[in-house]
Amino acid sequence: MTAHPPFLPTDAQIAERLAGRRILVTGAASGIGRAIGELFVRAGARVAALDRKQPEALAGTADQSIACEADITDPEAVERAVQQAVSRFGGLDGVVNAAGIANTDWADAISLEDWKRVIDVNLTGTFNVCRAALPHLRAAGAGTIVNLSSGQGLQPFKQRSAYAASKAGVIAFSKCMAMEWAPLVRVNTICPGAVDTPMVRAGYTPEVLRAQVGPRYALERIGEPQEIAMAALYLSSAESSFVTGIVLAVDGGRSYH
Repeated sequence: MTAHPPFLPTDAQIAERLAGRRILVTGAASGIGRAIGELFVRAGARVAALDRKQPEALAGTADQSIACEADITDPEAVERAVQQAVSRFGGLDGVVNAAGIANTDWADAISLEDWKRVIDVNLTGTFNVCRAALPHLRAAGAGTIVNLSSGQGLQPFKQRSAYAASKAGVIAFSKCMAMEWAPLVRVNTICPGAVDTPMVRAGYTPEVLRAQVGPRYALERIGEPQEIAMAALYLSSAESSFVTGIVLAVDGGRSYH
């Protein structure tokens, strides 16, 4: 398996790419969500970092980010968090839905409770955040939503029935919203492959990641959170102003969908 890439964008390379934009990022306590929040602050955005347990403050100036605590399966809690961000920043220009949970049970063994929990967090939670943010995104006039699905939503494999179903649902939901909410709001989806996050590390040993998971990918390695964050940066910026409804696989060449 090849070494991880040395590329990390410098502040000069990303400076001002999100200047003036106010963006809510869910799942911002760790992993991909955390990487997105940190990158967006560096790119000049004001960021509301939302998680089930209030995340640590992001780097940047004191007025550039706030931490919001909400369970995305609770519509009222989500509405309060969105209003907190709007009150602090004076509006909302974008959302990135990175919150999610995994499940590796076989389809004939998963409990109904666990099935519902995965769907509730990954799919319904995404819906809750999008719907709460919609009026503010429309008012902004050039709103963006980036929903994180998964390579499992494109090309699933065994022991991922609930997870893959929830992530495939995110893709279909996002495409519908891209049609319904245009032209004032653009909605796009990112499908990461395996990424070096606490959630992935909890499911695989380092040896399995090196010897079994990495070789599934054309690039012969798993991804880094910053690589997914860079895709979210593009889809949240004016650089993608003519892009909506896409499903972008950032998966090292696993799915080739």
